[in-house]
Amino acid sequence: FTQGNMVRFVFGGGVSDLLKEGTKHFQGLDEAVLRNIDACKQLSQITRTSLGPHGMNKIVVNHLEKIFVTNDSATIVKEMDVIHPAAKMIVYASQMQEQEIGDGTNSVIVLAGELLVQAESLLKMGLHTSEVVDGYVKAAKHAQEVLQSIVVRTVDNVKDREQVAAALKTVVAAKQYGYEDLLAPLIADACISVCPKTAKNFNVDNVRVAKIPGASVSHSSVVNGFVLVRQAEGTIKHVKHAKVAVFSCGIDIAQTETKGNILIKSADQLQNYSKSEEAKLEEVINQIAGTGVNVVISGANIGELALHFLERSNIMAIKVPSKFDLRRAARAVNAIPLVRLGAPTQEEVGSCDYVSAEEIGSTKVVIFKQQEEQSGIATIVVRGSTQNILDDIERSIDDSVNVYKAMARDGRFVAGAGAAEIEVARQVQSYGDSCSGLEQYSINKYGEALEVVPKSLAENAGMTATELITSLYAAHQNGATTVGVDCDNQTTMDAVERGVLDLYVTKQWMLKLATDAAVTVLRVDQIIMAKQAGGPKPRESSGEEGPED
Repeated sequence: FTQGNMVRFVFGGGVSDLLKEGTKHFQGLDEAVLRNIDACKQLSQITRTSLGPHGMNKIVVNHLEKIFVTNDSATIVKEMDVIHPAAKMIVYASQMQEQEIGDGTNSVIVLAGELLVQAESLLKMGLHTSEVVDGYVKAAKHAQEVLQSIVVRTVDNVKDREQVAAALKTVVAAKQYGYEDLLAPLIADACISVCPKTAKNFNVDNVRVAKIPGASVSHSSVVNGFVLVRQAEGTIKHVKHAKVAVFSCGIDIAQTETKGNILIKSADQLQNYSKSEEAKLEEVINQIAGTGVNVVISGANIGELALHFLERSNIMAIKVPSKFDLRRAARAVNAIPLVRLGAPTQEEVGSCDYVSAEEIGSTKVVIFKQQEEQSGIATIVVRGSTQNILDDIERSIDDSVNVYKAMARDGRFVAGAGAAEIEVARQVQSYGDSCSGLEQYSINKYGEALEVVPKSLAENAGMTATELITSLYAAHQNGATTVGVDCDNQTTMDAVERGVLDLYVTKQWMLKLATDAAVTVLRVDQIIMAKQAGGPKPRESSGEEGPED
């Protein structure tokens, strides 16, 4: 901080002299607020075209050059690696929606972006940011009250296959349109089979997906147990009424922790030394076999000698290098993973009706299947022609399983296909007209912003959005509050009659998080960005290639 800088700062040098050299500073409506709104608008426009059953796919190539072809906004935003600080607020809101509900991430980004677009017009009209924010907060509170009043159905029994499958169809159709009738019953079966007595304690990790290339999606199935995409060791491939021991350590000759030198003076001593190691390993495996165990799962290496003794005792050996898969396998057979190699107690041994090494397509798998008692794990075996299709179906299944978990806590549903948003928008705008003061403008704009969901559904299906929104408002004004967008026939429909339903808590969190994100961005009036740390950036190539060496 030189004397010259001090003189300039004292006598009105400005903010640039207050901060370090290289620091960027933006303030005011044009530089900070409108720039932030524009960045968030760009983000929402990217994901907006992926909303709904006719949403478009995006090709995203991440920093590791991995290619993603998907219409799942959570994946798109995650792999895009957004760096703009205001747009990151919207990304954080969508990530929170993913953690809380597991579905509706795109709606959060699209609604937050639209709220900011509507706020931009109000700010340019001359309203102050605080007036816009206050109006949005009041409108959001009223929207939550309206949302509660338009619940159309409640799933009371989350173990009823028909009710659950009907509820999950909309979630599947949003990403895998055309496969909802096939996948929704499979997901319902998998979730119900691992649902505990207290449904609120449902764990999403208990529903696994095994992606096996080949055949078509219609060949997918559910296994009441665990499917491990690995082949079994040794020659024993099938065991019925299995008693399973799970070891997180390897099954091999014990290695000493320290090195030592042994002096061997004769061939007999060398032979006896090897035999003692073999005898010790054989004794341990005989002890394991003596407990009735006929399948062992190892988290590390299975030695050739150990495999020989296991085969001699008619014990099937399976190696599982992933500690996560090892825990899931243990949960599937109700066993306790052991850290030491030795005979397990009866409490530590798991049981399984059928353990089999099979080949699905050209992929070798080991299936742990429970037929009589309930398994701790259910696996959906997904088939498909390409890896991208398998990945996208897995994301759709993941969303559906998360919705099932949310449904177990709160089974209320509202009309889907944009019907709930239009009804909330209509009632919020009526509420805005009854308010006095400048807040009524922002309350009305909040209602207009909610139109973005049915509008996006219509645009993505190739419809004229303006005409459709007018038709929806007319129907809702006449009391048909469940009328939504019919993407197939390019008209309106009764969403409840067609079975298009959205989970109430998904919409509740969507409104809350989108409003909070938009309000947070609007409250920013200055941006101060420090100079990036680190050395000079690498020079970009000019595009001209030099002569070959």
